Amino acid sequence: MKKISRDQAKKYAFDWRDQPILKVQCGESFGVETYDASTGYFRSPEDTADPVHRPGYTRHPPLSNPIAGPIFLEGAQPGDTLVVVVEDILVEDYSWMAIGPRRGPLGESTRWPELSSEYTTKIFSHLPGPSGTTRDGTLRFNDRISWPISPFIGTLGVAPEREVTTSIDGQGPWGGNLDIRDAGPGHRVYLPIFHEGARFYLGDVHASQGDTEFTGTAAETMASVRLHLELVKEKTIPWMRIEKPDSIISVYACRPLEEAVETATVSLMAWMIEDYGFSPIDAYCLVSSCPDFRINIYQMVRMEKLNCVAGAEIPRRYL
Repeated sequence: MKKISRDQAKKYAFDWRDQPILKVQCGESFGVETYDASTGYFRSPEDTADPVHRPGYTRHPPLSNPIAGPIFLEGAQPGDTLVVVVEDILVEDYSWMAIGPRRGPLGESTRWPELSSEYTTKIFSHLPGPSGTTRDGTLRFNDRISWPISPFIGTLGVAPEREVTTSIDGQGPWGGNLDIRDAGPGHRVYLPIFHEGARFYLGDVHASQGDTEFTGTAAETMASVRLHLELVKEKTIPWMRIEKPDSIISVYACRPLEEAVETATVSLMAWMIEDYGFSPIDAYCLVSSCPDFRINIYQMVRMEKLNCVAGAEIPRRYL
C-alpha cells in the first residue's frame, strides 16, 4: 500500500502549484501519517501556546496545522466530484488542548482570569481498547472523566481554483480547516474539483471534539489514516457533502452563523430534490417538520479568519 510519511505531511497551504507527492488510482487504498496541529510541538503541560516558544508561530500566517499533499487522483478533472472514503484512523497515544491569552472567545476573560492570564496545556492519554489499539480506545480527560476515542480528519480539501489558501484558517467550497467531526471512519466526503488530478490534501486529525470547538482547539493528535478516493464524473456540487451509513449531510461555512445554517439547509434540499426525487414543496416542509432533521454546528470559534461551519443532516430512512 502506498503511504505518505509524517515527515512529508508538513505543508501549510492548499496550493494548486504544488507538485503531487503521491499519485493514486480510483479505489486504491493508501495511508497518510499526519502531524497534529502543532507539528509535534505539544508533548507535555510544560509546552505552552506562547507564540514566542512555538517554531514558526510568529510568522504571518503562522506555520500551524500541517497537511499532507497534494495527492493526485488519476482521471480527475475540473467539473468532477471527488469522493474521499475514510477507511480507518488510528490515533497516537495522546492528544492535547491549549488555551491562554488571546486564544479563543475567553482569551481575554475577566470573569475567569485563569483562562486568559497564562498559557495552559492539557495532555490527554489514549488508553487502548479490547483490540489492543486506540481504534476502540478511551480518551482520559482527567481522573474522573473519560470517553471513547472518536477520531476524524479536521482539515481536508482540494486545491482551490485560483488562490493559495492557508491550512490554519482557509475554508471554502473546496474544503479546508472545517473541523467536521463527521469526517470519520466509514464515511464518504464529497468535494468539487477545480484542477486536474483533484490535488487533495488532509491533516489535523482530532481524537474527539464536541460541537463548535469552542476554545479553538479540541483533542489534537497525530494519527495514521487509511483512505481511498473515488470520482463522480461530470457532476459539480456547490460545497462539501458527507454520506454516513444512516444519514446525509450538506455542509456550509460563513459568518454569521444564521447564514451558514440557512445555506446548508437549502443545499440539503437541493440534494434531496436532485438525487432523491423530492418535490421542492416536500423538501421544504420536511426540513421544518421532521423530528430527526438536525443542524450540526461543527465550528464556531473566534480565531483567525475562521467562519462558522454548519451541517444540515437528514436520516436516510426519510429519503
